[in-house]
Amino acid sequence: TSTRGICPTRRSVSEHSSSTARFAKMMIVAKDEWRYWLRSKLAISVLAIGLILTLSSVVVTAINTMELSHTRHALQEDAEQTFADQPDRHPHRMVHYGHYAFRAPSPLSVLDPGVDAYTGNSIFLEGHRQNSAMFADQKQGTALTQLGSLTPAFILQTLAPLLLILIGYSSVSRERESQTLTYLLSQGTSGFTLIAGKGLALMSVIGLILVPIAISALFSLHEGESITAIVGFVLGYALYLTVWALLVLLCSSALSKNSESFTALALTWILLCVVMPRVASSTAITTVPAAGKLETDFAVAAEMRKLGDGHNANDPAFAQIKASLLEKYNVDSIDQLPVNYRGVIAMTSEAKLTQVLNEFAEKRMQTELAQTNVSRDFGWLSPMVAIRSLSMLTAGTSIETHHKFLREAEELRFDFVQGLNKAHVEQLSYQDDMNRNKDTDSGQKARGNAQNWQVLDDFSFAVDTPSLRLQRSAPAFLQLLAWIAVLIIVIRLVGKRLV
Repeated sequence: TSTRGICPTRRSVSEHSSSTARFAKMMIVAKDEWRYWLRSKLAISVLAIGLILTLSSVVVTAINTMELSHTRHALQEDAEQTFADQPDRHPHRMVHYGHYAFRAPSPLSVLDPGVDAYTGNSIFLEGHRQNSAMFADQKQGTALTQLGSLTPAFILQTLAPLLLILIGYSSVSRERESQTLTYLLSQGTSGFTLIAGKGLALMSVIGLILVPIAISALFSLHEGESITAIVGFVLGYALYLTVWALLVLLCSSALSKNSESFTALALTWILLCVVMPRVASSTAITTVPAAGKLETDFAVAAEMRKLGDGHNANDPAFAQIKASLLEKYNVDSIDQLPVNYRGVIAMTSEAKLTQVLNEFAEKRMQTELAQTNVSRDFGWLSPMVAIRSLSMLTAGTSIETHHKFLREAEELRFDFVQGLNKAHVEQLSYQDDMNRNKDTDSGQKARGNAQNWQVLDDFSFAVDTPSLRLQRSAPAFLQLLAWIAVLIIVIRLVGKRLV
């Protein structure tokens, strides 16, 4: 009986010593792999190139992003000052004079500019219309410009997997070709332990690649970024590169020759990093079709015609407004109204027109978001798609951030236009307004005081909160974790049959 009571303790000690011995063997295998890499000029050259590319891209992108941020802040202040400094004018002239809104880059856009290079960073705001964002770098560049944007995100998503392939494609198959695999297995090293040791070596390479990214991400704390978003961003790339390390180990373990392993990994890289993202975007466009610009413009114009012409106070569409005003103030004609009837029509017309424009804008944005979500679902089939979504969402450079900018800019546009329309209603008489083109003196009387131009709110765009960004990126995290789980299961099966 006493012997039976001691057995579980002995068993736990034995299991602990066994796991310790297994980990020690993994470390020995990892150290041996590093010795091989240090002797191999190719492996060291590839690793050095990868680190230099990552570090240089971080530095260059950080400098460019900081310059853009300062430039846009300065332009925003200049646009607001220029608008406020305008002389006495007719209020409606100021509505068409317009105003600019600039979007400063998010702190983590240093590492992943996301859709910023394609969507534009400023909008011209004016009455009666919603303009699209402009000054997008890629829209103004050539095809060579687009290929030449070596951002940290591009290097990590596209080039880093190639570096892992070049370094580790022969990690296990090399042992088989040199006939040392049988010797290692006969010495008591299990197949999974051998593969895990090779994996530890590859994970240390991933750690070296991520060091410049992690340091650069920490610098974004000074720009107001949250440590939560930074950790999520770096963790996402660690998971992504782990997927590729596992793919390298799987191919090198399952195939008998180095050439076969390299060919399989090269084809896998082409499929997952080049083909699948294209398939994802094409499928999204086909599955969720969007109306073209010309079709949308015609539809908007047709709806706006139903609203009447806001520049024509006698338009029949405003007859009900005229009747209600006359009844409200108990007068017989619009000349007797205590407010400027033309200004009232301008204000009412702008409100109705904005409602129509917002309906079309929301419909377009929902279509774009639906297309994006279809594309993101391909993360289950390609880790490249998953990390691209995770990276942009966490960095605050996704399509959701662009839509947030459009909505906030539209709120700014509507508020300042209606502020000018209010000055038109209250500060300018109807008679002076109607006679403004009669002669020079009449034109001077129809000018609003420049003090009325102080209708702009300070515009400072900020990305969504870190918690919301991480919540949106949760499906991408799950996709990467699913890839890792499946690959580990397959590698364990391969490890048991390793010969």
